[in-house]
Amino acid sequence: MSYLDNIRTFVRVYELGSMSAAARDQRLSPAVVSARMTQLEQHLGVRLFQRTTRSLSPTEQGQIFYEGACAVLDSVEDAEAGVANITDNPRGTLHIAAPLGIGRRLIAPNMPDFAESYPQVTVRLRSSDRKVDLTAEGLDVAFFLGRPEDSNLRIRKIADCPRVLCASPEYIARHGHPVSGEAIDRGQHNCLNLRFPGATEFQWNLETPDGPRRFEVHGRFESDDGDVLTNWALDGAGIVMKPVFEIAEHLASGALVRVVEDTPPLPVQVACLYAHRRHQDPKSRLFMEFMIARMTPALNVV
Repeated sequence: MSYLDNIRTFVRVYELGSMSAAARDQRLSPAVVSARMTQLEQHLGVRLFQRTTRSLSPTEQGQIFYEGACAVLDSVEDAEAGVANITDNPRGTLHIAAPLGIGRRLIAPNMPDFAESYPQVTVRLRSSDRKVDLTAEGLDVAFFLGRPEDSNLRIRKIADCPRVLCASPEYIARHGHPVSGEAIDRGQHNCLNLRFPGATEFQWNLETPDGPRRFEVHGRFESDDGDVLTNWALDGAGIVMKPVFEIAEHLASGALVRVVEDTPPLPVQVACLYAHRRHQDPKSRLFMEFMIARMTPALNVV
């Protein structure tokens, strides 16, 4: 048992929030994981976790050590991958999740190029606008819009993606052209809402002269599929909030028109969520770097 093994185990305990979960992840017994944490704390002379019979949480020293431990493990994995030439010849299966818009428009079109560059890697892409549990669902990488609630996993920010409120010319002709969030806040317009089991977002966050403000939204149409919302907007059913990259072609053609321009939506973060990279397995990082290089220009469209 090496000091580096103890660090690896610590990182997984920190990220999964449980010694038993870390034990399952690393195929160790809970007793071994507990012993490694005790040895690490004795070596450092500090307590890394507060433990009770029902919970485990990192101390301030544990939070600080986690950042340094991740940097150490990343450097070691980079060196090992380079020596073994694994990065040039990756193989195996990657399980990827992404929102429908990102999956359909940004990832899927680039898959043939990835497959040509890395022919021994199999990618299983799951596209859905619902929230996913990276650990429980056995995923390697999850692309997402917004900010995840789970802070125990690692996040790679890609871009702040511009968003827009828009409607069809037909809808505007019938209901008027709202210029600020006040109109939708008073329920004067039908707002098309993305909603799925467990969703808690019932407001739109808009930029006002006084700073960001949340506006209540009202609407008769809801879906857990962002493309359904776009189609409803194209059919004149209401106002939709969308990342610009998803509807750029419709804005360019005039099929959708920007509205509420005096109080535009705040940008949304586009990022990757992923677990700690396992020993000599650079496939996840290769996939992220490959896709990010191709996604970023599209995400920055305004």
